[in-house]
Amino acid sequence: MCSVPTVFVMMKRTVVALFSILSVAGAVSARAQVVPSATNGQASIVVGGTGSMFQPDYAGGGYRSVAPNRLYGVGVYVDIKFSKWLQAEAEGRWLRFNQYDNINEDNYLIGERFPIHRYKFMGATPYVKALAGVSKMNFEGNALSGRYATFAFGGGVDFRVTKRISVRGDFESQSWLSWPNVPPLPNAALLPYGGSVGVGYRIH
Repeated sequence: MCSVPTVFVMMKRTVVALFSILSVAGAVSARAQVVPSATNGQASIVVGGTGSMFQPDYAGGGYRSVAPNRLYGVGVYVDIKFSKWLQAEAEGRWLRFNQYDNINEDNYLIGERFPIHRYKFMGATPYVKALAGVSKMNFEGNALSGRYATFAFGGGVDFRVTKRISVRGDFESQSWLSWPNVPPLPNAALLPYGGSVGVGYRIH
């Protein structure tokens, strides 16, 4: 389990990340105001927060293995809709709770989001996503840490609660490339997976 100082550091980083994302989203939103009327109604930006539970696929010793503890954490996401089929998603996730032997993972991913269909029932919009970026692992006993190129695939459902507020359930499967890049598993891939629930707010 994380110490209190670690939790405060994580919360501070989350706030900083959210502020940065909001700043970028605000700039994009302001730019969208000058888009010709033919496309202006299609653009939207949603900023949200999540709670996640992941199987880290690592329990120590340098080998892939099912961890005895699931990792829990918080995250932020931004969805930018340029048109019905052209959408982007960025997410940051910090899995720092319920650690086993100080093992934790962070994700910083961006990519494409593909809505499948919007149903009138509960305003449900199922989607799939393909993301890429960087993930970080803190190894057992705080002995070392590393950053790894990551691909992630997943999907979920957004439910529209009000004109601006939505909730979501999301599943994601990751592939950490070249993990670890030293023996005993050169050029192997770590395969964490997990789910998240979150609340989003449409700011444009």
